[in-house]
Formats: sequence, structure tokens, C-alpha cells
Amino acid sequence: MTRDEIIKNVSEKLRLIRTEAGYTQDKMAEIIGVSKKTLVQIEKGRVLANWSTVVSICALFRETETVQFLFGSEPLEVIETVAREGIDYRKAKTFGGRVWWKELAKKHGYILQQNILSKHFRILDQRNYRIFSSFDEQRCKQRFKELINDE
Repeated sequence: MTRDEIIKNVSEKLRLIRTEAGYTQDKMAEIIGVSKKTLVQIEKGRVLANWSTVVSICALFRETETVQFLFGSEPLEVIETVAREGIDYRKAKTFGGRVWWKELAKKHGYILQQNILSKHFRILDQRNYRIFSSFDEQRCKQRFKELINDE
């Protein structure tokens, strides 16, 4: 998933996200930091939201079904991985991938997973902390191999 794809997907679903959250256009515009005119333009498909607006929407409305449907249970992980140009080394606690994730490999407590919606990859440690995340499958598999061989 690319930055442009994320912008397009969120822009197309903005009205649905807003109505699901129960906000008027005025209130939603205030919350995400755009003018009502801009919000209306995005909702009508005349313009796309900018990256900062999309990040705000994903962060502030990450619990909505619409955002979860677009990115899975951890939309900020997708946003962070894309923003960092495909690789995220930060260690962050996850729910272990019970939903939205396909397990590709498991060894020595490490788990290699792929998100079924965004298609990005991640590696979890024994306590379900994300220790690596990337859209580059080969890079993720290489990092997984390094981790299991270090054990």
C-alpha cells in the first residue's frame, strides 16, 4: 500500500467515517483541522485529502469500523510504516494478530505475519511486541531469518 493509495482510500471513505462517528460536517472539519468547505470538497470527491489530514483521520478515528476495514485493527501501524518509507523498527505492543493477520512463519517465539488488508508484513516477539514492519516481503523475511538464527 502506498501513500497515494491511503490518501485515496481515506478520502473516498471520509463521509462514512464522519457519519459513523456521529459528527456534523462542521464538527468533523474542526476535529481534523480543515475548513468545512474543504471537507465538503473531499466528501464530494472533488479533491483528495492531504497526507496530514489522512494521518489525523486515521489517528483520531482508528476505532471506527470503516478505518479498521481499510487497514485492519492497527491503522497507525500501516500509516507509520508508509510514512517511514516502508520500514518501521520501533518496538510497539500489539494484540498478536488475532484478526486481520495471516501467520507466515513462527519459530523461537518470533512470528512473521502479513496484514490481509494492507498486505504489509511485520515480526512480533514472544510478548506480541512489533519489532519490525515493512511492505518489503524479502526484507521482512531476511530480518525474521536473522532473528531466529540469533537465538
